[in-house]
Amino acid sequence: MSKFMEWVDARFPATKMWEDHLSKYYAPKNFNFYYFFGSLALLVLVNQLLTGIWLTMSYEPSAEGAFASVEYIMRDVEYGWILRYLHSTGASAFFIVVYMHMFRGLLYGSYQKPRELVWVFGMLIYLALMAEAFMGYLLPWGQMSYWGAQVIISLFGAIPVIGADLTEWIRGDYLISGITLNRFFALHVVAVPIVLLALVVLHILALHEVGSNNPDGVDIKKHKDENGIPLDGIPFHPYYTVKDIVGVIVFLFVFCFIVFFFPEMGGYFLEKPNFEQANALKTPLHIAPVWYFTPFYAILRAVPDKLMGVVAMGGSIAALFVLPWLDRSPVKSMRYKGWMSKIWLLVFCICFVILGVLGVLAPTPERTLVARICTILYFAYFILMPFYTRMEKTKPVPERVTG
Repeated sequence: MSKFMEWVDARFPATKMWEDHLSKYYAPKNFNFYYFFGSLALLVLVNQLLTGIWLTMSYEPSAEGAFASVEYIMRDVEYGWILRYLHSTGASAFFIVVYMHMFRGLLYGSYQKPRELVWVFGMLIYLALMAEAFMGYLLPWGQMSYWGAQVIISLFGAIPVIGADLTEWIRGDYLISGITLNRFFALHVVAVPIVLLALVVLHILALHEVGSNNPDGVDIKKHKDENGIPLDGIPFHPYYTVKDIVGVIVFLFVFCFIVFFFPEMGGYFLEKPNFEQANALKTPLHIAPVWYFTPFYAILRAVPDKLMGVVAMGGSIAALFVLPWLDRSPVKSMRYKGWMSKIWLLVFCICFVILGVLGVLAPTPERTLVARICTILYFAYFILMPFYTRMEKTKPVPERVTG
């Protein structure tokens, strides 16, 4: 075996990659619960890729056959129903895991110097995920798939001068038709997954270049022993690989329980109108995107003007990209930041959840008012960040990790 590895290493850096990214990659020894979600995101990505490949074997990307092929997968393909539910539940699980992963970044300042690129790559992954989920959502060719895509694509029409042409170019037709479904299928199964995998690799490489953050926000590279090993670090393998396996097992218990007993999750994971075939002449009573898009959809609806609504929705995502340059705090972790940072993060999270709930519900004057207040507070979190992070009094950060 050693001779075989010598032969491989002479031609490919297999051992070096293993050591650089696992066995000799030293991570802080004080990782907590929130550090499970990075590896869980990788697990769900693998689930989506594998189940997606199997689903494409029986799926027909045409307006005439798409809905029937999904029914065929569910009823006639051996284990087709479980593949479909693993994929549809996996999409929601992906966003739950990613939102928790992003929350961890906000909580412990994982976006601050020198990890700006790690954060930007992570946000690009999030953007690619949104594109992947949106395009995949049209593929079942159900009522909500069709009309949800109709609403979202029509938003591009609000862009001055090029809006109408851009909308037509995205659809590939004057209205959503088989050609739209076909191009979304191509992007969903080929183009976006390639971009997604490339971004994941870049995200991990950037992370391992600067080192992982920790709940204290302390740089473990500052204190090393005579061999150059961080005193507060432990090898990722076997310590964190074993720890992550525990997280994976617990996650799979919950995930499989939902897949087997609540795959529709009361209409939030798989909406009821999507069990009807797409009909261009029959509009659903209430059109709303899937739950993981609803915070941004609520921001869009909160603004009366269509163009400004699109700008606000785009700005709500773009603001997350510039977070590393908005935070002027001398400390990273929320453990040592002042009370203003803690309150604003809490307000931001509460507003995000409220906007998510409002995006699912049909609009009323009262709900629109609440959505507008939450939208203002959402943007205030970013706009005021350079001021409150600089003004507030912070606690002293320890030299070494505290556990």
